[in-house]
Amino acid sequence: MKRLFPFAAIAIFFSACHSTSDYEKVFKDPNLYCATVHQLNTVVMGNNFGPIVASRNYLYAAVAGYEVIAGGYPDRFPSLAGQLHGLQAVPKPDTTTHKIDFELASLLAYCKLGEAVTFPEGSMRGWVDSLKQMAKDHGMPSDMFEASVAYGDTVAAAIKAWSKKDHYAETRGAPEYMVNPDSPGRWVPTPPAYTPAMEPHWREIRYIAMDSVQQFMPHPPYTFDVKDKNAPYYKEVKLIENKGDSLSPEETWIADFWDDNPFKLNVSGHLMFGTKKFSPAGHWMSITGIAAQKAGADFATTTAAYAKTAVALFDAFIQCWNIKYTYNTLRPETAINKYFDPNWRPHLQTPPFPEYTCGHCTISASAAEALTSIFGDNFAFNDTTELEFGIKSRSFPSFRTAAVETASSRFYGGIHYKYSTDVSHVMGTEIGQLVADRIKIKK
Repeated sequence: MKRLFPFAAIAIFFSACHSTSDYEKVFKDPNLYCATVHQLNTVVMGNNFGPIVASRNYLYAAVAGYEVIAGGYPDRFPSLAGQLHGLQAVPKPDTTTHKIDFELASLLAYCKLGEAVTFPEGSMRGWVDSLKQMAKDHGMPSDMFEASVAYGDTVAAAIKAWSKKDHYAETRGAPEYMVNPDSPGRWVPTPPAYTPAMEPHWREIRYIAMDSVQQFMPHPPYTFDVKDKNAPYYKEVKLIENKGDSLSPEETWIADFWDDNPFKLNVSGHLMFGTKKFSPAGHWMSITGIAAQKAGADFATTTAAYAKTAVALFDAFIQCWNIKYTYNTLRPETAINKYFDPNWRPHLQTPPFPEYTCGHCTISASAAEALTSIFGDNFAFNDTTELEFGIKSRSFPSFRTAAVETASSRFYGGIHYKYSTDVSHVMGTEIGQLVADRIKIKK
């Protein structure tokens, strides 16, 4: 049984211990927003959405939650309208008739977008009902409650309309990836599930802060060559093969800690079953909450941190997937099994998309830059994200250090070549720096 995550316990605590007129104190607690993000994380995981699609849920939910706060506190937080591609003016609140609790409205808008972007209706209903009941239990006046719900709905509708123009729907009906097993070095499905290529048209999704998917183009991958021992590609194959056969306990822990496989297929004889974790984007959403809590950030700043990090994650995924399906490179597991050792297996399960470039490496470096721009460099933190999946925590002196370790984890896990992780880390850093410089979330 999974242990109860601290953020998730907050709503239960507030519901159980309250007076009849402390709603303002309750809803200004940033931990309640973190708990709500964790709830979306759990819903994403439970619905088996891949890491790329998950980043879309986090983006629009975080922007909706932040835009409510920007409407309520315009002197401190500027709207992202005009900063994010395609986002026009977001409706401002009308407080002439009724007061609005902007924190409650922010929570409700976050939930509505987190659910509406991808999930079937009702996925967040239980959590939303608990938030509304919490407001009533803690004495929020009925007119304020209704005005807060209405404003949350208004902002959510605007962000939802914006989300519908990002080309996501069109990619649902796009042609499937064409596998060509006779083309040396080209990606083919990998064991144990041999799942089709995931999201081959994601580079067609509207980017948010970048100018173009051509803006951050790394050098091409090494030329496929498994015969010449002096060839860079050959050396990379042998490097990862040898590392996979000699992992230290520390390297194994690092690989497992950053695995973030949202659905691992376990095979034991004729028995197959899946186990779930948060996706890479979900892991960094969790880190954002951990950082906000440690920094003592208020509710509004917490929403800003989530929004900026979500933008960095989203654009980084688009750019990385652009590179993946430009070059369509073979996974290490396939190359080693076919040309060197048919019995070799990576420590981690190989995900269903081309190798170059590395998704987790790219998005982690990008998120680290966004978080550094908010909380500063040398911000030490203890990452407890994996505790509920039975993996002990790891501590880091900075977000950038965590991102570097993430890149190493994919090499240790046997699913990405070392040079690929290095290139991806650089690309992600550049994307994150762009987001950090361009997206203004505090005045």
